[in-house]
Amino acid sequence: MRARSNRRERWFRARVAFLGVCLMGMAALVVLRAFHLQVATGDRLREMAEDQHLRRLRVSPRRGAIYDRHGAELAVSADVDSVYANPRRLKAMEQSPKIVARRLANILDVDAPRLAERLASDRYFVWIKRRVTPHEATRVRGLEIPGVELTTESRRYYPNRHLAAHLIGFADIDGRGIEGIELAYEDLLRGSDRRVDAIRDRRGHVVFADDMKDDRSMQGQNVVLTIDKAIQHVAERELALGVRTFEARGGSVVVMDPSTGEILALANYPPFNPNEPSKHPTAHRRNRALVDRFEPGSTVKPFTMAAALAAGAVKSNQSINCENGVARIGGRRLHDAHPYEWLTPTQILAHSSNIGTAKIALELGKKKLYRAFRRFGFGEPTGIGVPGETAGILRHYRRWYDVDAAAVSFGQGMSVTNVQLAAAMSALANGGKLMQPMLVRQLTDGHGATIEERKPRVRRQVVPRRIAKLVGQMLTAVTEPGGTAVEAGVDGYLVAGKTGTAQKADYIKGGYAKDKWLASFIGFLPAERPAVVISVVIDEPVIAHYGGTVAGPVFRRIAEVTLRHLGIAPEGRRAVLKKKQEQQKAVAAADPAPTREEVEKGQSSVPDVRSLPLRQAVMALHAKSLVAEVRGSGLVVSQDPAPGKAVSHGAVVRIELRKRRFDAEGAALDTGGKSLASTTSGRSNVP
Repeated sequence: MRARSNRRERWFRARVAFLGVCLMGMAALVVLRAFHLQVATGDRLREMAEDQHLRRLRVSPRRGAIYDRHGAELAVSADVDSVYANPRRLKAMEQSPKIVARRLANILDVDAPRLAERLASDRYFVWIKRRVTPHEATRVRGLEIPGVELTTESRRYYPNRHLAAHLIGFADIDGRGIEGIELAYEDLLRGSDRRVDAIRDRRGHVVFADDMKDDRSMQGQNVVLTIDKAIQHVAERELALGVRTFEARGGSVVVMDPSTGEILALANYPPFNPNEPSKHPTAHRRNRALVDRFEPGSTVKPFTMAAALAAGAVKSNQSINCENGVARIGGRRLHDAHPYEWLTPTQILAHSSNIGTAKIALELGKKKLYRAFRRFGFGEPTGIGVPGETAGILRHYRRWYDVDAAAVSFGQGMSVTNVQLAAAMSALANGGKLMQPMLVRQLTDGHGATIEERKPRVRRQVVPRRIAKLVGQMLTAVTEPGGTAVEAGVDGYLVAGKTGTAQKADYIKGGYAKDKWLASFIGFLPAERPAVVISVVIDEPVIAHYGGTVAGPVFRRIAEVTLRHLGIAPEGRRAVLKKKQEQQKAVAAADPAPTREEVEKGQSSVPDVRSLPLRQAVMALHAKSLVAEVRGSGLVVSQDPAPGKAVSHGAVVRIELRKRRFDAEGAALDTGGKSLASTTSGRSNVP
């Protein structure tokens, strides 16, 4: 009995020991397995686990927007639906490619046979139509065709349609910039792709991505332009009106702030819609203001004059013999549109005399004329930052004959762009500084924070400030009675400008085409405190071809609205403005060009400048080669020497001015309360 009990006890102990060994062995195996899983292969298994519920996405950021200077949207991106299909799934679900294609074609306006051929392929993915309308997307979802799905893509929109289209450019269906600002700032607008971690469900669909909660953090940079949407609209509207009125081929307008170089408007005609660029001819998408080069004609005469005055080659009161409209220079005959004999530099600009300008240029010399034009920016790109800009043509002076120098001085034998003209005229308007033209003010991120801000930059001082101011004063005669651009005058403002009427070169037969012209006008206003430079170029007008007739009215209409938009008030009340216009007409009638006899004697007759504003008085004296010595401000009340007295060229005429009060009818009163008309003699045609 006892032996049996001992055997049972030993057996029990053996079983317990065996069980313990098994448990210890199993524990060891668990420990070893845990070590293998957690330590030996832990990193690899951890990656496998993350791959099962996390998805590494490559995300392309939303394209940045383009704004005008006041924040108005010019180009934006929006999410839209695109339709795609899985042909293999269609086949697995026994869907007929022809039937599916026909049903989709009725909604999406696509080619059904071609789509059926693509749906019958052995591929996993084919596009059916990208960037569909919300209505089309809703109808496709309603079909509930297995294997036909919708995905979200970003599409570029231009909410203002053709407004500034040539400048902004457009993006293709994949969101890549093709032309204009869209292309020039492609890398910044597009941004860089990012990789983010997203949680997906058992079907593989993304359900959460922390880095994608704020779309603005994934957006490309925004570009803020210097363009003013309101001024751009006016420039495009008036340019289109001018082109259609004179049945022209096309045209361009540049509106620039001369003090900063900022482009406020850059208009081209014909227009195109960047939302549908393929529906327009390629030529309509050309940015004429930057790409087209042309012979500027008389619009470069102010720069020739400025260079000659700065070098001392001509005096502001000097008289030039224009030989009654016909002269021979370098073996070639030069003609003026109208015959003149002796003209001052102011009158040469006012009457746009080719002969007078050529003689001044020859006195200046080829080398100095060439260098002056280069300093004004001709013959080199402006660096405005838009693809396709041309430099124009300005041959080196060593290749010039005398007739070449004469021709270049009045805008033949060279070529420029409209932006170059505007930048050069801005230098005369702002005191002789050639500014770097600006199209972009700043770059911002998706939250509106400024990343980079562009500042105005002076490229160089072209001419002394006093010379620039003097030429600006001379150019005011162009828009006054007797000038070539009376139509460009703006009521209430003094306008400085220059017309251009140039024959276009005939590249097939050589020489110049007899029936193809380019009409232009470029100017700035107000002349005393220039706020805006406007350059208008009309290509191949048919009804008329003179710059003052064709481009002048376009300049005037753009200037009127632009100045109101900028808040620049006209000078004085309506009665004062009316009187000023009458006074200008009186000056034009009373102060003709000096005769040959007067010039030969070296004498001039002192004009009557009493009751005139300072600017008109100075111009009237300057036209007679006389120098004004000014005291006071307002209107001229006295002068010495007296009107009509013969004096030598360069004589000083002392004029005294006083500010005037006005009676109830707008008539000027002297300090004693009497009407100015009662104290003024010898000018019966002035009220």
